[in-house]
Amino acid sequence: MHELFFHTLRTKAGFNDQDLEVIRTHLTPKKLRKKQYLLQEGDPCKYVTFVEKGLLRAYSIDEKGSEYIIQFALEGWLISDLYSFLTGEPATYTIDAVEDSELTLISRNAHEELLRALPKYETWIRMEITAAYLALQRRLTAVISLTLEERYEGFTSLYPDIVQRVPQWMIASYMGLTPETLSRVRKKITERK
Repeated sequence: MHELFFHTLRTKAGFNDQDLEVIRTHLTPKKLRKKQYLLQEGDPCKYVTFVEKGLLRAYSIDEKGSEYIIQFALEGWLISDLYSFLTGEPATYTIDAVEDSELTLISRNAHEELLRALPKYETWIRMEITAAYLALQRRLTAVISLTLEERYEGFTSLYPDIVQRVPQWMIASYMGLTPETLSRVRKKITERK
């Protein structure tokens, strides 16, 4: 367990075997079945989660019951309700498994201990948070400046694995569209080509 996580730490942040042994003692493996919850809105987020295998999504549900997907997480990606994780306040997102998944969990206490014990861990976390912020900024820019067709083509270009692995209604939810609108967008793109 944790092979992809350790590979990522070695290649992205230069962790050595001794560092990884320290980290290993702070990790919790977890398996989720498809549709099983990792976190439910209103509960405190106790973990940062690394996806070893599978696919997760984070989403919120409005008062009318409409679902809005905020993030997907494939193999090698982190997912969490970061605000809840850092503050201890109730989560605003629900996270569940889109596919059967194998995960590596880092609890808040383990996270704090690793920050103190390993400077490379702090560097790696900073790199991951920066990458997440940049992705969020890119997504916001796309929402305010691109057409629906350009946004969809950008999404499919950036994340072809997600497009192959999730139903179209989830992509519509991520884009803030109804499935019918996404279908019209896809039809326009096909007709244009």
